[in-house]
Amino acid sequence: MTSSKVQSTRHLVPGTGAELERHFDALSNALRRNLSPAVAHIWTWGEELARVYQRGGRLFTCGNGGSAAEAQHLSAELTGRFRGERQPLSAIALHCDTSSTTAIVNDYGIDEMFARQLRAHGRPGDVLVVLSTSGSSPNVVAAAKAAHDIGMATWAMTGPPPNPLAALCDDAVAIEADTVATVQEMHLVLVHALCTALEAALEVR
Repeated sequence: MTSSKVQSTRHLVPGTGAELERHFDALSNALRRNLSPAVAHIWTWGEELARVYQRGGRLFTCGNGGSAAEAQHLSAELTGRFRGERQPLSAIALHCDTSSTTAIVNDYGIDEMFARQLRAHGRPGDVLVVLSTSGSSPNVVAAAKAAHDIGMATWAMTGPPPNPLAALCDDAVAIEADTVATVQEMHLVLVHALCTALEAALEVR
């Protein structure tokens, strides 16, 4: 796009620059407000996840909408590569098997969408990472309950507390932010932070 077209667009949409500044200010404020309390949680998750993998365990993750995208992003970083070279790590985003998810929803209802898959594939000692901006999505809450029944560890990334997922899971990082968009952006920061902590624990260079 040429600069003249940019100028033309800005003329047609007055206030765009100010809107973007407010968006970035909200993210900056959320980073300052949330990262310090999140660090200890994420570092601990990384160390524990390294031990899970060393014992032959797996990670499962789930969410809805934008949170599903974040969940899939996490699984991609682990099965592929984040920073250093290492062996691929088993990480399964539960929404990705469309045949299973649609069959389960059709036959058992949406609340069973992730939980039934966990009862099929999860094992004691595995980990479930759940993402929800509200912290109250019924199918994600059901997944956390199923994981507990199996004997899996459960970690949550949510929006502002209090919320059912933060209360239910073994540990949670509940992001204080004013909008869903900012919570989702913070969750991506946490996803990358978890990958960083995990690779440090695995001594990946």
